[in-house]
Amino acid sequence: MRIFRFLRALLFVLPAALVAQAQPAAAPPQGAVQAEPPAGRGGAQGRGRGPNFPQQQRPLADAAVLARGKGLYDSMCSACHGIDLRGGQQGGPNLLRSQTLLSDKAGELVLPIVQGGRPNPPAGMPPMPAFPLPPDDITAIAEYLHSVLGQAGNQGRPPVGESIPPEKILVGDAAAGQAFFTAKCSSCHSVTGDLKAVASRVADPRELQNLWLSGGGGGRGGRGGGAASRPVIVTVTPAGGPAIQGRLARIDEFFVSLIQDDGTRRTFARKGAEPKVELRDPGEAHRTLVPTLADKDMHNVTAYLWTIK
Repeated sequence: MRIFRFLRALLFVLPAALVAQAQPAAAPPQGAVQAEPPAGRGGAQGRGRGPNFPQQQRPLADAAVLARGKGLYDSMCSACHGIDLRGGQQGGPNLLRSQTLLSDKAGELVLPIVQGGRPNPPAGMPPMPAFPLPPDDITAIAEYLHSVLGQAGNQGRPPVGESIPPEKILVGDAAAGQAFFTAKCSSCHSVTGDLKAVASRVADPRELQNLWLSGGGGGRGGRGGGAASRPVIVTVTPAGGPAIQGRLARIDEFFVSLIQDDGTRRTFARKGAEPKVELRDPGEAHRTLVPTLADKDMHNVTAYLWTIK
């Protein structure tokens, strides 16, 4: 009896399921927004993991507002802050790294600075005069700035898509950049060695600045090979044994592993100070230097490296 009831129920359910599969999916109501599938890896906004920077997650202003803001910025602000927001000939700060701009929503933090100026700026920055612009103009400038920040790459990397003549981007002093390079960088890098013809490996000075700040100064095509990307070298000296050197593979409180030049992997158990472990990290000096760089240092070194072709 139970089998009979099951078969009878199946006769009613199966045709309904087949009909449902044969019918096309109902169209969404007019004006409804359909959810897009999640993006995969590889690529930028819309093709990679999607917006990963706060400025990419805010809606853009109307195109007319952005065009108005760009015109105002180019005529009134770019001499100090640079045509690409990285700082200009008159020494204004890099707006791509401005905490005020990153925290601003729709001009509310930018407006008092523009209208009131900065007669007492932070050390090393020139004073900023007041600009008695109407609020709508300042909002347009702020929206334009946000639109530029929204084009930044991973982790806020400056956008490089717009083609700008190098002479409008190079706002640093090449001679001062050479002096800085000699004092701070020449112990690890050489313009006749790993940085030979470095300016010929990039599209423009902005990419060059991104390249050397990231530590990727050498290597084919200018990618990788800089101090920050070189492997850490470890020397392990067991008690009563010869020192063994290789590329660091892993280290913690209990083990240290290295890979020798012939590809052999060696792992040593650690107990206190035994065996003796010495690390040589080519990228440590670079990582220590970068947070201390002032905007003028970045511009000066970039101007100098642009002459290395």
